[in-house]
Amino acid sequence: MSIVLPQLPAPIAWGIRITTLEGEVLAEHEPHRVSKTASVGKVFVLIELARQISDGAVAADALIDLSKTLYVADSGLAYRFTNPSIAVADAALLVGTMSDNLATNALIDVCGLERVRAIAEELGYTQTAQLDYIRDDRGPEHPWTPSYGTAAELADVMRRLALGEVLSPEISRQVLDWLASGADTSMVADALLLDPLAHVDPEYQSMVLRHKTGTIAEARIDVGVLRGSKRSVAYAVAANWPEELPDQRALALDVMREIGEQIRHYVTDLDRDDPGEKPSD
Repeated sequence: MSIVLPQLPAPIAWGIRITTLEGEVLAEHEPHRVSKTASVGKVFVLIELARQISDGAVAADALIDLSKTLYVADSGLAYRFTNPSIAVADAALLVGTMSDNLATNALIDVCGLERVRAIAEELGYTQTAQLDYIRDDRGPEHPWTPSYGTAAELADVMRRLALGEVLSPEISRQVLDWLASGADTSMVADALLLDPLAHVDPEYQSMVLRHKTGTIAEARIDVGVLRGSKRSVAYAVAANWPEELPDQRALALDVMREIGEQIRHYVTDLDRDDPGEKPSD
């Protein structure tokens, strides 16, 4: 079995790595290219939060007031809440499920921005990090992007999470649990045919997905770990294009779906329309 990448069209700049959980590279393209990663860096917010909960520095059920953090709209639901009070762990679930921007900023406040910035390097990553809060307006006084990274490093952090090797098995499990309900299946995961709102447990073709996506005007990124009945993979697929060009999302998403189909077949050995064995209760 192998994974063959489709043609990767310009003007999109691609960074891709797909590996086994043992670290064998199955396919890649410019895996060390540094890309804007939009919301994908929120994984590092969740890692730092899980560490602080594990250490006892933060209580999972402590209430935070979303109205007291840096306001931001768009991605997520919290900016539309009537009651701005929410438990820390529920804010993390909002980030993992809906990539919630306001909840992300509140959790950065809880953890401390410098701690959030430092965790990627602590894990050994030198070209990947969450740099800043999510902002409606990013000026010259702010970091150039909220998060950035390479496919090589992002695939590796997902692989290590799957193996329980990010700080501790407990912390790794907690981060993956927060990511388990991730509702954005529009990118690589589109090819998996999972129920977008109900795939915590094994779903179509008995696949189990834990992933995080990122979306900005000039980028689409999907990083994750997918377990199938035959094999498992970690992956990172980043597509960036120049801001001055027309929106390239249609082209990017079509290619990401093709890559997802390669991954789906690799982990299942099944045709797309074969539901496989029904997952046992």
